[in-house]
Amino acid sequence: MSFVLDNSVTMCWFFWDGKPHDLVYAEKILDAMKMDSAHVPATWGREVSNMIARAEAKGLVTEARSNAFFEILGGVDAEVDTAIFAHALSYTLQLARRCCKLSSYDASYLELALRLGMPLVALHEGLQKTAKKADVKKWA
Repeated sequence: MSFVLDNSVTMCWFFWDGKPHDLVYAEKILDAMKMDSAHVPATWGREVSNMIARAEAKGLVTEARSNAFFEILGGVDAEVDTAIFAHALSYTLQLARRCCKLSSYDASYLELALRLGMPLVALHEGLQKTAKKADVKKWA
C-alpha cells in the first residue's frame, strides 16, 4: 500500500533517536518501503537537507555520515509530488491556517495525503492529531 511519508520519519532514520515505539514504527516503514512506494511533496528534499545541514553545523553529525545517508535515501522509492506548488497558496495554506499548530511544510504532507487518499506516515504528534481529525488514515 502506498503512503505519504513525512520528514519526521526520515529524520528518525537519520538520527535514530526518539521514543522506542517511534523507532519501531520508523523501522517498519523502512522495511515496508521495499515493497510499497512513498509519496512526498517536492519540499521533502529541502526539509531533509535543511535538517542535516543544521545538525552538521551543530557538530552532531559528520558530512561523511550525511553523505552515506543520502546514498541510502537514493535507494528509497519515493515519488515526488510536483503538483504541491499549485496547492500551496490555496488548500495547503488553508490547512495551515485552520490547524494553527502546523507549519505550511507540515500541512503539505496532510494536503498530499488528503488529495491522494493515502495513509500518512508521520511521527510529528501535531500532524498525526490533525490528520486523524481530517480522517486521514495512519499507516499500520
